[in-house]
Amino acid sequence: MIETPSLVDQYCHGVLRTELGLGTFEAHLARSEGPPAPGTTFFDTQTGFAVRRWCPPLLGLEPHCPPARYLARRRELGVLEVGRRLLRGSGITTYLVDTGLPGDLTGPGEMASTADADAHEIVRLELLAEQVADTSGTVESFLANLAESVHAAAANAVAFASVAGVRHGLAFAPEPPGPGEVRGAVGRWLAHRPVGGALTDPVLLRHLLWIAVASGRPLQLHAGLGEPRLRIDATDPVLLTDFARSTAGLGTDLVLLHGYPYHRHAAHLAGVFPHVYADLGAELVRTGARATAVLAEVLELAPFGKLLFSSGAHGLPELHVVGARLFREALARVLGTWVAEGAWSPADAMRVAGLIAAGNARRVYGLE
Repeated sequence: MIETPSLVDQYCHGVLRTELGLGTFEAHLARSEGPPAPGTTFFDTQTGFAVRRWCPPLLGLEPHCPPARYLARRRELGVLEVGRRLLRGSGITTYLVDTGLPGDLTGPGEMASTADADAHEIVRLELLAEQVADTSGTVESFLANLAESVHAAAANAVAFASVAGVRHGLAFAPEPPGPGEVRGAVGRWLAHRPVGGALTDPVLLRHLLWIAVASGRPLQLHAGLGEPRLRIDATDPVLLTDFARSTAGLGTDLVLLHGYPYHRHAAHLAGVFPHVYADLGAELVRTGARATAVLAEVLELAPFGKLLFSSGAHGLPELHVVGARLFREALARVLGTWVAEGAWSPADAMRVAGLIAAGNARRVYGLE
């Protein structure tokens, strides 16, 4: 039996503090621009089925119970007790939490307390820049305050995360923009930006990436599945090849988040570049019962020291559970099969499982 007693969730978000009805709950099970097909709900997805398989027993119900019964039990226990039971039942011992999403979400401190686990913050670059813009009236003050804010964040956060791929796409110029180019872009953005307006300018997105690279903290880059409004081919991680080459040897690791359905491309880049790592988050949660096959495809190409477990969960503590359970089951099946066939020794399988589950993340993020 291949066991992973400790899991470091190297990329996730907090959970909602509010009670959820059917429509609000199921909206978190799929990324869609509209409602589900008539006569169905978003429980009719691989993610929805995985929630019904793994989460009901943690709330005292039988696996695969109907969604209405599950949500009734959820309301009966209350949101705090549900979060406590689910997060503590996930088997995750450390959470790295991206605090850059809006909404009434728990932060790292609450996650640690609720889950009885360790938790650390990941700072989202675009939100940091938007907060600086809200309080900076000139180009000079914005650039000075941004540099100071990134430096201060690097002192406490375990990593930076960027959604440049979601905001613009990953086909950006790989080199840092020049000072004049940056100043011009900042001036245009500050002149026309409403308070709270999102950062989408490709020059400023590149500037943020290079400031983060200079900090030395690991830089997480969203790739693959993202916002439904964005063409998915714009987030193929292979588009980051030149950026990866430009940042090689600078001392900053790049972590390609999510990847799916381009997970083999992410695995390839992790194999080519010493400072590039691939995440196993959303691809397993999205594929549910097919997670074993998807994980095996990633393991075809990536060196085993370059893969990191995550749940990629947002909003629902159920997604942390599903991410952890699917990962453990898929890894046990894939590696167990190779051991049974004589391709791997049991000792090697256990060592690799420990690396992917927690060891690689502890090394990359300097966790003790």
